[in-house]
Amino acid sequence: MAEIDFPHKPENSNLVPSQSIFVRLWNGFLLTVGMQNFYRIFNPWVKWLSIIALVLLAVGSVWGLAIAPPDYLQGNSYRIIFIHVPAASLALSIYFGLAVLGVISLVWKVKTATVVAQAAAPVGLVLCVLSLVTGAIWGKPTWGAYWVWDGRLTSMLVLAFLYVGVVALFHAFENTAHQGKVAAILSIVGAVNLPIIKYSVVWWNTLHQGSTFSLTAAPQMPPSMYLPLVVMIFGFYFFVAALVIYRSCTLILVRERQKTWVKELIAVRAKS
Repeated sequence: MAEIDFPHKPENSNLVPSQSIFVRLWNGFLLTVGMQNFYRIFNPWVKWLSIIALVLLAVGSVWGLAIAPPDYLQGNSYRIIFIHVPAASLALSIYFGLAVLGVISLVWKVKTATVVAQAAAPVGLVLCVLSLVTGAIWGKPTWGAYWVWDGRLTSMLVLAFLYVGVVALFHAFENTAHQGKVAAILSIVGAVNLPIIKYSVVWWNTLHQGSTFSLTAAPQMPPSMYLPLVVMIFGFYFFVAALVIYRSCTLILVRERQKTWVKELIAVRAKS
């Protein structure tokens, strides 16, 4: 199957309405996955996503670190959750995204999926390590030790090794026809670890607390604590979105540097 780069909209005559809707959605998706189209559509987002992230992170940091009350058991040590929880949540979300991008890359041969995965993998690795480090710092006053072979901690450590493997595979096969393929396979296979991380606190007797938020239950924290945490989570997500898009667009320019549209873009920027 040929790789998709600049897809063209196929003729879709003689389609029933339900089929037409799905085909139109699919064609709309295809219009965004070409290298040039992806850059043209998403590169302007970086500025606005960064601004939103900066505002949310500033508000959340001041609210959580200075205004929110101390915990009645943990005192001020609990405040590390305003970094730990968003980092851990994003580490899981990005790896899930890598698995989805891996499927798209292997099945539909979409080159842009490989580029975005290559851009996102190091970001996910940093966030996974950050969640482990902040968790260890939080664990010392809470459990009396920086590390215990807890189900949640151990499975997160496995996730960090999976991230290292994915990043290493992208670099190992750089500038080859197989770049991204082996990394995509590892991303898909490694996704089996995500439900283990999610449900480890339910399946095993663990020191790690349960989920801070649940769709089926009220938050286990007062609003003065969980609202700034929500703001921080959104701030982290917007920041990571801006960072991944920026890295993706940079990789696209590097990969497509010999294409006419990139040369024209560089010429326009040089004149401005």
